[in-house]
Amino acid sequence: MRPSRCRFSAVTLTALVASALVTTACTAPRPTPAPEPVFIHPDGPPVNPFSPAVRVGDLVFVSGTLGTTGTGLTLVPGGIQPETRQVMENIKRTLAAAGLGMDRLVKCTAYLADLTEWPAMNEVYRSYFTNGRFPARAAVQATLLNGARVELECIAAAR
Repeated sequence: MRPSRCRFSAVTLTALVASALVTTACTAPRPTPAPEPVFIHPDGPPVNPFSPAVRVGDLVFVSGTLGTTGTGLTLVPGGIQPETRQVMENIKRTLAAAGLGMDRLVKCTAYLADLTEWPAMNEVYRSYFTNGRFPARAAVQATLLNGARVELECIAAAR
């Protein structure tokens, strides 16, 4: 065997590794800062301590939405189907304020006061989407604010 011509001491190797790490850290691309959130209020300044939607980068997060009219907590009368229709119209209006349509929804979570009303809710819900392009979705039975039958929160893709 032939002896190696390159002989490095442990100190030399440690210095070389440290130098490489410093060089890499100093020349590595800096991470892109997170985009500033945009708070979306289609009805003007907030009445309650939340935003109807918040856009961060390419995502728009739509807050839990009830089947209410105006900015108050008055639910439309008639039960699950009229409430679902109003929820969907409220979401549609919020998305429009963000420059988006219902076709940009990618995920929804449905909260129902009674899961036996799921088929009736689905009948209205599906009418807001075309060509089987439905958002991913989960459903939960819950006690809802003001005696509501349904609440939806959603995420939309902005681009």
